[in-house]
Amino acid sequence: MMQQLRHSCKFSHSAESAANVPRQIFSGIQPTGIPHIGNYLGAIKHWVELSSKQSGVVFSIVDLHSITLPQDPHQLRCNTLDMLACLLACGLNPDQCILFQQSSVLQHTELSWILGCLCSLPKLEHLPQWKEKSEKYKEVGVGLFTYPVLQSADILLYRATDVPVGEDQTKHIELARHLAKLFNNKYGWFFPQPRMLPGPVAKIRSLRKPEMKMSKSDLDTKSQINLTDSPDVIRLKVKKAVTDFTGSITFDPASRPGVSNLIEIHAAMADLSPEEICEQNLHTDTAGYKMIVADILIEKLTPIRTEIEKLQANKDYLLEVLEKGCSKAYELAENNMAEVRRLVGFR
Repeated sequence: MMQQLRHSCKFSHSAESAANVPRQIFSGIQPTGIPHIGNYLGAIKHWVELSSKQSGVVFSIVDLHSITLPQDPHQLRCNTLDMLACLLACGLNPDQCILFQQSSVLQHTELSWILGCLCSLPKLEHLPQWKEKSEKYKEVGVGLFTYPVLQSADILLYRATDVPVGEDQTKHIELARHLAKLFNNKYGWFFPQPRMLPGPVAKIRSLRKPEMKMSKSDLDTKSQINLTDSPDVIRLKVKKAVTDFTGSITFDPASRPGVSNLIEIHAAMADLSPEEICEQNLHTDTAGYKMIVADILIEKLTPIRTEIEKLQANKDYLLEVLEKGCSKAYELAENNMAEVRRLVGFR
C-alpha cells in the first residue's frame, strides 16, 4: 500500500512533457436524423480525409448528448443506426478508425463525473449554448447545463490532441482545455491540451435564411439539403434558395450571402475555390447557376444516398460495426481511465 502511495506521489510531481504525447484525433456527432450537406461538408467529409491519413482516429455517435432534450427511445435507436449508415456511406472506413456509440463506453460518464467535480457553476453559465437553449424551454434538465463537461470528458478520455469541430464549438474546446489544466494541476500531469482542428470548409448556411447556419432544427424543410434527398427534391430546394436581384455570380459573403452560400457549396462539392467557381460562371445568371449547383449536388449525393439505403437494409452489419468499434474504444478508454482512477485515489 505504501509503495502505491509513493508511486502516486512521484507521478503527480513529475510533469511529463506534452511534446511526448502522440497525436490523437477525436470528434463526435449527434444521432439527430439524416445529416444535411452542412454536416457532410463541415464535418463528415473532413473525418473521412483525416482517417485515411492517420491511424487510430476516434469518432463517436454521441447518443448520450441527445437525451439532454426529450427523445423517443425507439427513434433514438433508429437515428443511431441511420447516422452510422450515413457515416459509412460517406466513406468512413471502420477498419481505418475507431467508430462507436458513445453510450456503450461507460468510461465517458465516469470521467464526466470526475471533471464535473472540478468545474465551477459560473464556467458553465457563461457558455452560449446554455443561454440559447434554456431560453426556449420552461424547464430544462441538469444534463443540458452540464453536457459541456461530458463533451470535455469525450475528448480527454482518449487524450485527444486535435478535435475537428466547427467554430461554434470554440467555447467548449476552451472548457476542455481548462478542465485538463485543473486536473493536471490537482492530480499530476496526464491530459494534453486539446486544440481545435479547423475543417477546410466554412460553415454552410441555410438556403432560406443565408444569414443563419444550416440547421436540422429549422422548421422550413427547404432550408437544408439532406444526404438522402432525391434529385427532384434537391432541384426544388436549390431553385427556392434565397439569393438577391443581382444577376452575376460573385463571391461576397457580407453583401451577397445567398449567392455566396451556393458558391461555397459548389466549391466544396467540386473541390474548387470560390474564385474558380466565379471564373467558370462569368456569363451565367443566378437562375442558371442554381441549376448548375443542383446538378453537382445530385452527382455527388446520389451514390451516397444509394449506399445509405443499402446499409439501412442491413441492420446486422451496422450492429456488427458498432460492436467492433465499441470493443476498440473500450480498450483505449479503460487504459486511460485506469490511470485517472489511480491519480484521483480511487484504486
